Amino acid sequence: MKKQQIKQFMISLIISLVIYGALMFSMNNGIISSYWSRIMITACINIVLATSLNLASGYLGQLTLGHAGFMSVGAYIAALASIHLQTPFIISLIIGAIVAAVIGLIIGMPTLRLKGDYLCIITLAFNEIIRVIMLNLKITNGARGLIGMPMSTDFTSAFISVVVTIYVIYCIVKSRHGRAIISIKEDETASELAGIPTFYYKIMAFVISAFFAGIAGGLYAHYNGILVPVSFDYNKSVEILVMVVLGGLGNLKGSVVAAIVMTFLPELLRSFSDYRMLLYAVVLIATMIIKEKNLMPHIKEKFSKKEVVEEVAE
Repeated sequence: MKKQQIKQFMISLIISLVIYGALMFSMNNGIISSYWSRIMITACINIVLATSLNLASGYLGQLTLGHAGFMSVGAYIAALASIHLQTPFIISLIIGAIVAAVIGLIIGMPTLRLKGDYLCIITLAFNEIIRVIMLNLKITNGARGLIGMPMSTDFTSAFISVVVTIYVIYCIVKSRHGRAIISIKEDETASELAGIPTFYYKIMAFVISAFFAGIAGGLYAHYNGILVPVSFDYNKSVEILVMVVLGGLGNLKGSVVAAIVMTFLPELLRSFSDYRMLLYAVVLIATMIIKEKNLMPHIKEKFSKKEVVEEVAE
């Protein structure tokens, strides 16, 4: 790592520790109630989902609607590992994430050869296929819901997952592999002509995205205590994609802010009772119109195709 990168890493680490310490102090001393503490855990799970999808849809430019499917795989596998194999919490998360990544590889091999609307439709179909499979398997307890997993997810584990996810994706984006991924989004044909293995990088980004969706699913399973297939339908995939679009495609900071806003906003509008979701929709539409494209200003990386080719060829 270069000195500048080490400096940025240390600054980010210190800021993360300060935020974590302040929030833990507030929760332990009753400044933040247990109700809002649970909402904060949900926000952390949504941040992991949004930032991981941003790698595939934001930086790679592949519009997918199957992220909830990978989340459900991670959730059910992690829960079943905890229930039947009695594995420690962290091991259950990793097992669920690895299986989600493998499913992402299996799905990505044929679907990532498609582009645009076709890719979106196919990934949406796979999301529903996974949901129906979970609905009809005896081991998942179908529509009655899977219960019995330990409630191991707390704010600490959720916060650490957020930090690790953001750090890994940030490092990927800033590496030569990240530049190759961004070049595919800008001009896939030119990238192929420049000698960049575009299909390899598509698969890589898709699998990494699915892996972290599996982590989020495992956190959700051990936080919610019950899993039902309806929680992972296409509406959940659309919700995650909205977070990414609202925060800005290819903008990690924007994904974090959008995930937090979309988690807390419905709760803040609960006092409006029956009009809560209507007001929630109006606020989202107004935000998109005012900000035009994203919630956070997006600083687009400028780099030449020659630079990309040289870095990828190293």
